Amino acid sequence: MNWLNSEAFVLFDQHIKWSDMIGNVIGLLALALGWRRSIWSWPVQFLSGVVLFAAFFGHLTGSAGKQVVVMVVALWGWWQWNRGEGKDGRVSVRFATWRERGYMVGAAAVGTLAVGALFHAYPTLSWDPWPDAYIFVGTIVAMYAQARGMVEFWFAWLLVDLVGVPLNFANGYAFSGFVYVLYGALVLWGLRDWWLRSRKAGQPVMEGAPA
Repeated sequence: MNWLNSEAFVLFDQHIKWSDMIGNVIGLLALALGWRRSIWSWPVQFLSGVVLFAAFFGHLTGSAGKQVVVMVVALWGWWQWNRGEGKDGRVSVRFATWRERGYMVGAAAVGTLAVGALFHAYPTLSWDPWPDAYIFVGTIVAMYAQARGMVEFWFAWLLVDLVGVPLNFANGYAFSGFVYVLYGALVLWGLRDWWLRSRKAGQPVMEGAPA
């Protein structure tokens, strides 16, 4: 699979790799399907993880390992959405409770500290430990919120974008940087759609109930 890390083309003096382009285009499609509340969002996210794992395996162990976690969460999200279909055949959406928000913020903070410390202890796992840890943990939190049908899923993605865009450009992953900009626009549209749908859903889901 070494061809995945070969150059696809040059854009604005940035060398775009096949793995960077293919993996992120698939990821962008997965986010668009998430906006539409389509269960296909999860298999597509899993496929994105497979492509990036194949690209990183053997020379970027940490990045490959992160994709394994993403694939596991994608499988769990697919299972959750299969259980939580609404009346229109798609997952019902809602706002998280304050307790759930507290858990997610706490998990993101502790997770970032733990993963960042791991990356510092083993420098080969990451080229930029703290921002990389923040993006990785933030992505997992966002995927968790998406799996639970929480509108906060979109806010989590926005927070990831704020660091992801400059980090990818700074480390030579220009296509990832451009895709993250598109993520930002798509997230705003998706946020508006889920927000409106959550208000039309009637009575709020009781705390602790499936999405």
